[in-house]
Amino acid sequence: MLVEAGLEKVGRDSSYEQEGKVQFVMDAVYAMAHALHRMHRELCYGYPGLCPRMANNIDGKELLSHIRAVKFNGSAGTPVMFNENGDAPGRYDIFQYQITNRSTAEYKVIGSWTNKLHLKMDAMRWKTGDPSLPASVCSLPCRTGQRKKVVKGVPCCWHCESCEGYHYQASEFTCELCPYEMRPDTNRTGCVPISIIKLEWHSPWAVVPVFISMLGIIATSFVIVTFVRYNDTPIVRASGREMSYVLLTGIFLCYAITFLMIATPDVGVCSLRRIFLGLGMCFSYAALLTKTNRIHRIFEQGKKSVTAPRFISPASQLVITFSLISIQLLGVFVWFAVDPPHTVVDYGEQRTQDPMAARGVLKCDISDLSLICSLGYSILLMVTCTVYAIKTRGVPETFNEAKPIGFTMYTTCIIWLAFIPIFFGTSQSAER
Repeated sequence: MLVEAGLEKVGRDSSYEQEGKVQFVMDAVYAMAHALHRMHRELCYGYPGLCPRMANNIDGKELLSHIRAVKFNGSAGTPVMFNENGDAPGRYDIFQYQITNRSTAEYKVIGSWTNKLHLKMDAMRWKTGDPSLPASVCSLPCRTGQRKKVVKGVPCCWHCESCEGYHYQASEFTCELCPYEMRPDTNRTGCVPISIIKLEWHSPWAVVPVFISMLGIIATSFVIVTFVRYNDTPIVRASGREMSYVLLTGIFLCYAITFLMIATPDVGVCSLRRIFLGLGMCFSYAALLTKTNRIHRIFEQGKKSVTAPRFISPASQLVITFSLISIQLLGVFVWFAVDPPHTVVDYGEQRTQDPMAARGVLKCDISDLSLICSLGYSILLMVTCTVYAIKTRGVPETFNEAKPIGFTMYTTCIIWLAFIPIFFGTSQSAER
């Protein structure tokens, strides 16, 4: 199609595309033209064409001042002006790479900057479809109780790691271990003391033993009162009332020690625990050992002669019994001198993996070795008494207490064999 030269028009459906830099050339020409026009009005006001002032005495600096003073809208519709340094103001278009409806990607203008920022928020598109602005950071801030682990080579980027176990957030980049007697707080920003527990009177672990001990104390007291009331009767005298009283005292102490074991530990309670822990059993086994030894010596002496053996009188029996008991007390006093009683808080028994469940156990400072030594003497008396019970199992019926003593010692040995592994196997229990 032929068109007249100079009258061509570029329509919307034309394939012609203007060079992007042409507008700057056009604006430069217009800037010069506006500056000359401004100069002409100032120097040749009302004079057509060039006046002598403008034709003969034009100065470049004067023209430059007029160029800097121009202000007009350029070919792109944007203002053209210059600052005091002769520079055009910074003007930038802000583009966003967007997916169009045709599933193709292209840059879309979403704002501009001319001395200040202008954004078209509704023109922005994000991958998630959420109109809110996404966080333009390498790493998000860590939560409370987390430390920043910096990515190698990228100092402004990090991974968030939670402080675990008994560690707390000491700084932005470090977790540190709490002292042994403390645990992290709920936010893991510091340490708090671990709660201290002890065996309470209302605990089922205390109520049941106390109930059984009360029944035992009542029964033992009833027997003691009965013995005292019928102290001079033939039956009581024939049973060896002196040794019976010692035996009943030992049984009473065994039941009474329950209350000391449940009481709140302090120096006084710990001292009484050391004294009475093995004393009740020592009373009982010392009395039974003295009895079985007396029966054995009488039976063996009867095989050899009709002469009665020595030290079988009630007074001698009491001396032997309390001599055996004094060994236990002597060992306890030595224990006092070597290691004075005191309380400790054991944080190891209840130091669980979850620090929030950790507890410290208030208890007397009695080690397993000390406990074994304290009870070891009573066990020695029990074993010795069992040996004598076996030796006297065939005595005549006149010594009718030998067999019940033997039966008692057999069952006691079985109970001790069950008690020892159970006791030391529950070393991690606060109720032990």
